[in-house]
Amino acid sequence: MYLPRGQLSQLYAHLVKTTHALSPPLIILTSLGVDALCATRILTSLLRRDYIQYHIEPVAGYSELQRAGQKFALPLTRQRGGEGGVVVCIGAGGLVDLEEVLGLDGAEGEVDMSDHGVEVWVIDARRPWNLGNVFGSSAAVQQGEDGPAVLRRQGVEQGRVMPSYRPGKGGVIVWDDGEIESELTAERDAFMALQDMPEITEEDLIVEGENSEDEVDDEEPSSSQSRKRKASTRDSDDEGSDGSDDEERPRRRRRSNPSTPIPSSPGGNPQSGQAETPSSSQPRSPGAVISSSPPRAPSARSLRRKLLKLRRKHEATLEAYYTLGTSNSEPISSMMYSLASELGREDNDMLWSAIVGISSVDLSPFARTKRRRNEAGKRVLDKSEQIREVLQDEVRRLNPVPEDEIRRSQSQYGVIQTKARSPTDTSIRLSPEPRFLLIRHWSLYDSMLHSPYLSTRLHIWSDAGRKRLHKLLAKMGVSLQEAGKGYIHMDMALKQSLRERILKFAPQYNLDHLVPGENGRRGLEGWGFVRSWGWKATLSAVDVATIASAILEVGADPHLPQATNTASHVPQQSYASRVRSLPTPPHSDTDTAGPAAAPGDPDWTSTRFYAAFDALSPTSEGLDKLLKHIPSAQHLARSILRTGSALIAKKQIRHLRSFRMGVVKDGPDTVLFSHPGALVKLAAWVSEAVAVLEAEKGRKGREGDEALVLACLDEARGVYVVVGLGGGAQGGKSVRSKAEIRAREDKKKKRAEAKAAARAARAIKRRDRKARQREREEALGLIDSDAESNHSQSESDATQSSASSSDSDGSGSDSEVNEAEVQRRKSRGYGSNKFGLAFQSVVEETGARVRIDSFEHSVVEVRREDLGGFLEGLSLRGVVG
Repeated sequence: MYLPRGQLSQLYAHLVKTTHALSPPLIILTSLGVDALCATRILTSLLRRDYIQYHIEPVAGYSELQRAGQKFALPLTRQRGGEGGVVVCIGAGGLVDLEEVLGLDGAEGEVDMSDHGVEVWVIDARRPWNLGNVFGSSAAVQQGEDGPAVLRRQGVEQGRVMPSYRPGKGGVIVWDDGEIESELTAERDAFMALQDMPEITEEDLIVEGENSEDEVDDEEPSSSQSRKRKASTRDSDDEGSDGSDDEERPRRRRRSNPSTPIPSSPGGNPQSGQAETPSSSQPRSPGAVISSSPPRAPSARSLRRKLLKLRRKHEATLEAYYTLGTSNSEPISSMMYSLASELGREDNDMLWSAIVGISSVDLSPFARTKRRRNEAGKRVLDKSEQIREVLQDEVRRLNPVPEDEIRRSQSQYGVIQTKARSPTDTSIRLSPEPRFLLIRHWSLYDSMLHSPYLSTRLHIWSDAGRKRLHKLLAKMGVSLQEAGKGYIHMDMALKQSLRERILKFAPQYNLDHLVPGENGRRGLEGWGFVRSWGWKATLSAVDVATIASAILEVGADPHLPQATNTASHVPQQSYASRVRSLPTPPHSDTDTAGPAAAPGDPDWTSTRFYAAFDALSPTSEGLDKLLKHIPSAQHLARSILRTGSALIAKKQIRHLRSFRMGVVKDGPDTVLFSHPGALVKLAAWVSEAVAVLEAEKGRKGREGDEALVLACLDEARGVYVVVGLGGGAQGGKSVRSKAEIRAREDKKKKRAEAKAAARAARAIKRRDRKARQREREEALGLIDSDAESNHSQSESDATQSSASSSDSDGSGSDSEVNEAEVQRRKSRGYGSNKFGLAFQSVVEETGARVRIDSFEHSVVEVRREDLGGFLEGLSLRGVVG
């Protein structure tokens, strides 16, 4: 079932109404992502205000999700002695059958689980949905006297939860962000039609055809003998017939006339046993048209064939939906803030959690943004941009700015916010954030050096790229000594003019979007969000998301980043048992053995989860933990730059038939990148760098150039962690080639020269016209010499003013010509990454020992010995982002 967005508060209000002190605690299963953590913070804040008990259980993959279901969900079922309850899956389970994963389908035992009483709320941003969760669970199976009977649930129509629905009966309820009702109409009709259809396959038709042929063969001799007997009887009757048969002969001759239509007699065949109707005994009028008999009813086999065809059609609709690939929709933290807003309980803490969660999704390579235009050619805001505008309005509403601050901000427009207004200021503000990494906690040089956007476009992996960065700073008037200082301690005049300097020289280095532009929508397009904790600190939402993500990927101990064991996401069991516990999606042979984990290994999932969860707290204690983990984020950024530069400089990225491939087997950061989250960030950096290189060579628009597969060796476990990005990076889309840059500069020069020549020609014509007018006025004696001199002076002033006005007009009209966009592929908001489907297909074809346990299906683990065959099988598939 799915819950429309307008009814989110209704479901929560029913939970508050039915919960009492003896009710079981609400179970919250949360994935290890910053967006999921922020959504959990908003939900727990609502639950605490309503005095509802809850328990948070972090899950890093499907195996841990299955164990959590066995531990927490099954004891709530009525079959196990429970009274029912609610399990909330935040950022987990949207792509699989949750009742099967959590064990609520009764497949493992003989107990009927149709009325278990456990409701599972699914809040996930990954797509595509598992349609069994979305449109299923709307019918309950009840045992009756005549066997099992299917009963439709009240308040549920075609999977949609209606306002009349009363929770508490169990089942899966998916929270809709608006996509299900607007885009999944065809899939809904196909799914509901398949539910009512009987199971039938082509094998059933083949078996039925063979049985019917056997019956025909058995009856054929008797039927032929009867036909022979009928023919002999007819011949004997014709020979011995008398005049009594004269009435029948004209009718037979009339039937033999080929020019006359032969209607069927309503009285039936006279030689058959069919009785004549009364109408047949009445005399027929000449030329009367006799109505034909009703059409023959189709056979059972033809009906089954039509049913099979219709079933194949509906199955093809669902298959097309599932094969579009994976991507992200609206962040779940935004959904949670919508719930708080509907309940009227939104505040700055919840708003800040939503902003941080949405900022983390923008940093993810799996969140692909597609620019769309309407029929008039104007650009249409995508969903993420619309959400940002709503958040900006919320910031203005909940954080009103004093008048003196408005006057002060106008004088310092374009300067990023680095301090609070007062010692007790905890407000959220808008700030023109540049695309620098941790600029408030690093020097300007290091922040620019480790920025993925800037480093990939300046080719930082080479000496020429470092010199290019130094040259950019020199053009901006920033010395290396000044850039090496902490940004907080830089010269104030330099910080106030930094944005204008970057805007002036950034286009020369393909850095058009390095800082927010001047003419954005409402003047705030691209602006970020910052929050202050008094004079203690002021952090941006992107910095908070970066630090929290580093805690999940590097570890909770900021002083020992090199001690992050590869068992960070390994439960306390062997590799083989972990593979066997994987319920979905399909995986390879489960009889593979791997090195067993030590029994004393810590629970890295819970340790890192709660460290990041506490760091996201809006209190001062959370701020202290957040600031303490800044070195972890800086260490991860250095490792990404170091390893990515080595892969590019040593040309270890190979271009296969349908994607690019790289392997990290040695180096100081191999242990770090065995974590899937860190490897995804490295893959995003490499993918963007490769896309920039291809774009600068004039190869934009080639399919498969952005698709990248990156593998890292986990020596301790003997496996490779493999991640596939199918066009997730958008780096090369806004990069101009060298030829385009030269052509653009030449076009600007030609336009400037043409405008200068036109201004000169207009000035000459104006001067000649004025001179002829003066001559006429002198001839008529209308002016004297003094007036002439004054008039000449005013003319020169007017000429200068007109020239300056023409210059201003020319500069205003000197707008850049909109470049023709690359032909956009039709899509429905998902389908950006097809590596998850490709990985599963290769496993089935090659039999490689692969473990697919991550909620991101494009992240897998492959045994060390099977990596070659796995990549070879993958290279033969057409994987396009």
